[in-house]
Amino acid sequence: MCGIVGLLLKKPGLRDQLGALMVPMLVGMTERGPDSAGLAVYTEPVAGTLHKLSLYRGMHAVDWSQLLASLAKDLSHEHTIAINGNHAVLTTAADPADVGAWLASRAPMIAVLSIGQSIDLYKDVGAPAEIAARYQFQRLRGSHLVGHTRMATESAVTPAHAHPFTAGRDFCLVHNGSLSNPHLVRKKLEPLGIEFETDNDTEAACRFFEWRLREGDDLKTAVQRGFSELDGFFTFLMGTDTELLIVRDAFACKPAVVAETDEYVAIASEFRSLAHLPDIAHASLFEPKPEEIYSWRI
Repeated sequence: MCGIVGLLLKKPGLRDQLGALMVPMLVGMTERGPDSAGLAVYTEPVAGTLHKLSLYRGMHAVDWSQLLASLAKDLSHEHTIAINGNHAVLTTAADPADVGAWLASRAPMIAVLSIGQSIDLYKDVGAPAEIAARYQFQRLRGSHLVGHTRMATESAVTPAHAHPFTAGRDFCLVHNGSLSNPHLVRKKLEPLGIEFETDNDTEAACRFFEWRLREGDDLKTAVQRGFSELDGFFTFLMGTDTELLIVRDAFACKPAVVAETDEYVAIASEFRSLAHLPDIAHASLFEPKPEEIYSWRI
């Protein structure tokens, strides 16, 4: 049992309130996921050829300033870094693949959580309220976000196993449910060059969509292909730089509720995480139907 939350603000004037509106949603899912939590927030895209890499140092001591200086010496591009606890967001003009390879070689204790022009990603172990306070989620600004609270059932409680999972650029996925064939999915994808970082079943779904997007599918087509490839129970909530998407399996046994007004689209596993939202009494409320794909764009 896990909790999912999603929020997309239709009006740009509300984007300064994204974090403040979201924190009660995430904390409201504590009983469904008390052991770890994570959040992907989509901000104003960085300009031109710049990219952002969300980094996590865990319990390792890292001198971010020294790391930035070493990176600039080896990769002579513009680099800046914003530190938030044991996370940091690196903005760079270098090729993100080159930066990732440099980090793997020179600073292997640092995990790259996400890559893109809009996405910032945070995840850690602990109660959702503690994580929200640790990284000052209430201050987050942006157009939309995807969040998750985890109750581990099939793999370890670590930051790496926490959601969201990411693939490619500006794509993330969270999952409430359990897949029965993640090892078969992995066996199929690894020979195709898709790399895995954990044994988490959700990562198998994320990597499947990574493969299909790499092969040229749009996100909805990739999800439709997943109906025949991903076996088990799921509610998937996904984000891209322009889109929020939710889908449930054929049995729809994992709960989800959507609230939509002229100002926002809000998604959660249970209504209690939506009850505080402005004008919720007049929102259009519904539960997503089995194997029906719902998406909203900014």
